[in-house]
Amino acid sequence: MREGSTLTSRQVRLLKKLYGEGKTIEVHTVEKTQDELAQELGITRQALSNHLKVLKELGYIRTGRGFIDLTDKALDLLGEKKGDVFVFVRIEPTKRKKVYDSVKNLNIKRIYRVTGDIDLIIEADKTKLDEILEEIASLDGVRETITHVVLEVL
Repeated sequence: MREGSTLTSRQVRLLKKLYGEGKTIEVHTVEKTQDELAQELGITRQALSNHLKVLKELGYIRTGRGFIDLTDKALDLLGEKKGDVFVFVRIEPTKRKKVYDSVKNLNIKRIYRVTGDIDLIIEADKTKLDEILEEIASLDGVRETITHVVLEVL
């Protein structure tokens, strides 16, 4: 199907079904060739291939043409299982634009500009919480931050 082609109603229904039944996951993808990885690890390409096959069979990685994804199981094993944190930020009205521009440069997942008694909701990994809060607190115009750590996704 070429770019710009229209989808059939069945294809649209399929996409909606896949979206509705899918779950959002955070993917950690390595986009290197197996030759590059083997060289960096100091092993042969065949040895790397054997290791990747075992890791895939055990559910630690997913592979495809040109990529290797680490699964949640791998992140758990590595102690890198990340959780989410939401930081609500109140900003002095005259300094909002400056703070928005600065926050965009932080190492975070998403920034939401919202209505109500707060100005921004920052979504980030809790492993980076201290660093993020320190950077936000140093911004001129930030009045207050309120942090919520996600305990569980229901």
